[in-house]
Amino acid sequence: MSEDLTLDGLAAPLRALRLLAVDFSHLPAPDVRMSPVCPDRLELSFHRGLPDFEVWREALDISPDAVVYREQSDGRTRVLKASADFAGAAVELTGYSDVCAPEFIGGAA
Repeated sequence: MSEDLTLDGLAAPLRALRLLAVDFSHLPAPDVRMSPVCPDRLELSFHRGLPDFEVWREALDISPDAVVYREQSDGRTRVLKASADFAGAAVELTGYSDVCAPEFIGGAA
């Protein structure tokens, strides 16, 4: 990160966001994040379940094999992560979903 980074230093993720808005305007709106700490990265997060993540993954032609799965919050939240290069920026997708509570048969816990 440069102490003197200007808005022009975020040109790559800003350009990628502009092109995503044109090419994929019909897709669900993500939370968007850019930072001068990682000036070539555009982060798109999806907090309303994994279907929004999946439609963006497919649109960016990211292989299902490239998706990383993990859990957080003591196993209560499922997290999917994937990335792709797009218009000169590293676009990182992150999807969040609740992990369903296990169902018990016959009332046994």
